[in-house]
Amino acid sequence: MLQLPPLSLYIHIPWCVQKCPYCDFNSHAQKGELPHQEYVAALLDDLEQDLPMAQGRPLHSIFIGGGTPSLLSVAAMQALLDGVRARLPLVDDCEITMEANPGTVEAEKFASFRAAGVNRISIGVQSFQQQKLTRLGRIHGPDEARAAAALAHAIALPTFNLDLMHGLPDQSLDDALYDLEQAITCAPPHISWYQLTIEPNTAFASKPPRLPDDEVLWEIYERGHALLTANGYRQYEISAYAKEGYQCRHNLNYWRFGDYLGIGCGAHGKLTLPAEGQIVRTAKVKHPKGYLEPGRPYLDQRWVVETDDLPLEFFMNRFRLFEPVPKTEFTAYTGLSLERVESVLAIAQSKGLITDHGESWQLTALGHRYLNVLLELFMDE
Repeated sequence: MLQLPPLSLYIHIPWCVQKCPYCDFNSHAQKGELPHQEYVAALLDDLEQDLPMAQGRPLHSIFIGGGTPSLLSVAAMQALLDGVRARLPLVDDCEITMEANPGTVEAEKFASFRAAGVNRISIGVQSFQQQKLTRLGRIHGPDEARAAAALAHAIALPTFNLDLMHGLPDQSLDDALYDLEQAITCAPPHISWYQLTIEPNTAFASKPPRLPDDEVLWEIYERGHALLTANGYRQYEISAYAKEGYQCRHNLNYWRFGDYLGIGCGAHGKLTLPAEGQIVRTAKVKHPKGYLEPGRPYLDQRWVVETDDLPLEFFMNRFRLFEPVPKTEFTAYTGLSLERVESVLAIAQSKGLITDHGESWQLTALGHRYLNVLLELFMDE
């Protein structure tokens, strides 16, 4: 019998000042004034239609992503969060994250966003070197990134994140470590540090830049990981480090195979329906013009996750984390018996990819390094 996991809400704001050449997210360059109030009204109507799938659960986290959500006006953000609170209960310590670019104009709105209910800001820094920022198509400079972090401290945000990338075009080991050192100096409770990959249908895909080779990438990872660890940041997910107690709750719910409603252009959701014995995924209309078209449904796709796909989906998410995986969660959140995966996990154990602690499974260091090899075992089943 499927059990209901915790529930989160993802809200997508699709506009950016300009499209970055590496970005494959559903984002669109801003042209003229944004339809602030019109879009918020559509978001809340979208949420209203999804309420039955919440099944009375409170929200444990809200993540406002993009695009660049900080382009929204303060009034629009206030109306959005007020509207969400009017439709769904929030747990007392609900984490409400908003992504933001560190440009000066947007940073000045941080305090007002805080007053509207945002209690965690994720600042898209990517690099502290102007040459690298220019190559990545970013519109801010290193000083603006430092100022945004300082402002996050000044307005007493409970927590904030700095987003950094490594494996950048022509990046050396020293370049990558410099970026990390600068980020650590800003004293964020959380650092997301992920490797640049060339995604299809991006400007970088059509004209690929020269990226560091595998040997340099591995040295960057090892030295960067050691630097973060030495400064009190614990790796709890493949690309996420946090001070003790400051892990991103929203992302933890994703990786623990929790549920989430997704509203806004192209937003995805994952919902458990115990009465039907199903887990469904949803995707909303992708383009802002279509999403805002009067009378058009917001829902673009809805599909049931097939029983045979559930083990892979569960472990593909759960094994991103460095914490043990309780065996009871597999049964509770997939509705499948442990016997369904025992043979595959026995093979993984024989290869040194996981350890079995009786009540839980734990990825080994080798398992984290060769996670794709482990997941392929479920595909071959």
